[in-house]
Amino acid sequence: MVHQYKLNGYNIVLDMASGSIHNVDEVAYDVIAMYKSASEEEIVSAITARHGVSEADVRECLDDVRELEAAGKLFSEDAYENLAFDFKARPTVVKALCLHVAHSCNLNCSYCFASQGKYHGERALMSFEVGKQALDFLIANSGTRRNLEVDFFGGEPLMNWDVVKRLVAYAREQEKLHNKNFRFTLTTNGMLIDDDVIDFANREMSNVVLSLDGRREVHDRLRVDYAGRGSYDRIVPKFQKLVEARGGKNYYMRGTFTRHNLDFTNDIFHMADLGFTELSMEPVVCAPDDPEALREEYLPVLFEQYEILAKEMLRRKREGRPITFYHYMIDLSGGPCIYKRITGCGSGTEYMAVTPWGELYPCHQFVGDAKYSLGNVWDGVTNEAVRDEFKLVNAYARSECRDCWAKLYCSGGCAANAYHATGSIRGVYRYGCELFKKRMECAIMMQVAERAEKFQ
Repeated sequence: MVHQYKLNGYNIVLDMASGSIHNVDEVAYDVIAMYKSASEEEIVSAITARHGVSEADVRECLDDVRELEAAGKLFSEDAYENLAFDFKARPTVVKALCLHVAHSCNLNCSYCFASQGKYHGERALMSFEVGKQALDFLIANSGTRRNLEVDFFGGEPLMNWDVVKRLVAYAREQEKLHNKNFRFTLTTNGMLIDDDVIDFANREMSNVVLSLDGRREVHDRLRVDYAGRGSYDRIVPKFQKLVEARGGKNYYMRGTFTRHNLDFTNDIFHMADLGFTELSMEPVVCAPDDPEALREEYLPVLFEQYEILAKEMLRRKREGRPITFYHYMIDLSGGPCIYKRITGCGSGTEYMAVTPWGELYPCHQFVGDAKYSLGNVWDGVTNEAVRDEFKLVNAYARSECRDCWAKLYCSGGCAANAYHATGSIRGVYRYGCELFKKRMECAIMMQVAERAEKFQ
């Protein structure tokens, strides 16, 4: 399967199965478009008339296309479908946990998927004993895998900060005993950040995710405390202090855009101007009748925003002040192995969320939905039917994905978004698909542009 598109002056041709990317001229672009549907004489006739080039030039271009096809770099065969289900049938190990150390939050964000941190249930804080058992469960079910990941999540995890620190200390003890290496992530709204949090997070957390929606008026519209007061002025100085002290270690400013800031690139650039360079901005996912919901008619505006972002990032990089956007991070020369390209994030199999009571769910977006409870950290996975259902979710499990050029970039998409949009983890969240494909086109264009500039 071949995908062709034009962006920022580049004619880009992507071969889906091989992952080959070609930056071509107008003649080659149109030859490739006709290659599988027309005869050589029809192609020669059409291209010479359209572009005013000689027959010899068109035939030479056709020879080049044939060589690329023979080399498996154009129109290559998709040989991965059978592998997809073979991979999933293999025994899996658990490699990552999302510890919900606090089902409580000190902010009252109306768009919160977690119902202000309560996950549609009761407020609760995870005890050290439950967290310790969760880490033991992870170690016991990780097989020979050495590198393990734990995300301290909420609600707001800093509301249970002492337990977080104790769990990190326990994990550091255990990694020596079991030949494991823990990588910790902290996700926080920033309200409770102080010097102790900064020092500990910058010492122990491999990554820190900081919630900021961008401009003050955008952020304070939704990210408010229970008195209705915005949080921007209270958290931005703390974020700046934490990032400055972090000394180059990984972090992300993570924002959400809604129908009220469709010009979300201005929020990204605002965060960059505040001194933050590692950025993410996610489209809100909510019910269609929610006042913040994104609608079909907004797609052209959002597509334009992603293009604006890509072009501005190229400009800033040329000026020596680059920024990183999470969704534009792709590696065209290596990238994820084919296993990850097919199977995706591993939710419900390799990755699970743990509630304050020790209950296991496929990921944080399923927490509170009883039919997706997998078991608990003491007994392990007892709902094997759900685990097996997640094992079979991949880029080839959805009929809508079979003819999609982006399926080996998204791995079939987010199971949680699909479930909330369609009622099935094998469904397709179409709105998210459209945004994802546009982001991939922009990300690929950026790499094409950077490589082209090297040879100018």
